Amino acid sequence: MRIGPHLLPNPWFVAPMAGVTDRPFRMLCKRLGAGYAVSEMVTSRPDLQHSLKTSRRANHDGESAPIAVQIAGTDAAMMADAARHNIDRGAQIIDINMGCPAKKVCDKWAGSALMQDESLALDIVQAVVDACVPHGVPVTLKMRTGWCASEKNAPRIALLAERAGVAMLTVHGRTREQKYAGVAEHDTVAAIKAQVNIPVVANGDIDSPQKAAEVLRQTGADALMVGRAAQGRPWIFREIDHYMATGELLAPPTPQEMRQWMLQHLDEHYALYGEFTGVRSARKHLAWYTQSLPGGDAFRRHINRIDNTSDQLQAVTRYFDALAADLVPEYELEACSP
Repeated sequence: MRIGPHLLPNPWFVAPMAGVTDRPFRMLCKRLGAGYAVSEMVTSRPDLQHSLKTSRRANHDGESAPIAVQIAGTDAAMMADAARHNIDRGAQIIDINMGCPAKKVCDKWAGSALMQDESLALDIVQAVVDACVPHGVPVTLKMRTGWCASEKNAPRIALLAERAGVAMLTVHGRTREQKYAGVAEHDTVAAIKAQVNIPVVANGDIDSPQKAAEVLRQTGADALMVGRAAQGRPWIFREIDHYMATGELLAPPTPQEMRQWMLQHLDEHYALYGEFTGVRSARKHLAWYTQSLPGGDAFRRHINRIDNTSDQLQAVTRYFDALAADLVPEYELEACSP
């Protein structure tokens, strides 16, 4: 699997998710079997490029290549400038966001809202490609099947994007109107794959190795992108890889493995965000990791009362040590109260 000059170790990708796929999470997913990961969406607005939020999202220190940055916006010249700005800071692949269904993004006609204005969408694609070509940086595009059920124009946009020089297409099998509701359909992905000559990536509702195999068979896609199913389960990539290679399901991770991965994740998370923000923003990851584990509810209530890194690390260690010993961790009554 290649994206331009970049040879990837496998075709199992991490989806860019705002507030989730920061550098520590991307690095963890890559260690656990993901062949490729794209940054959280970063704005093309120049007045926000140096904000703390954007600088954290664009931080790739220590991350393995290729470095892929997703940009979002509605102005072709501004998007081209954003592409050059991120290339200057180490981006090796630029991804255009035409798939985000969030209201605050679509209200500004960015993300999947661009699919309503094909002329503007293609102007942006062409401007970004033209900005990246002199640097040898490939451009990819992530989109939905369309704006709504009656206007699934992704196949038409796919052809135009290919002609403009886009190197890879990722298609989430829902319209913007659906957001994340209902069931993703991959017939549109299959139709796009049948008509273009560049790699196509299928995205949407891929939540198990078996579903991954089913979507590959249905679409003929070159790769798969996993989003929400990787939250709290970043090892899903090694599970998919093992299943595709052997036809057998990989055994679930042991408590000792989960403890090791989580502590490493937390260390890198704190290094990026600092103690105050890091402890608080890590809580969602800890909640996802433990949502289906014994004593998970009490653990999450306990974690939400902790406000320093050392206690948070100690709580994680204690919890998984107890699971490894076939015990359910106990907490003080006041720590478990809502």
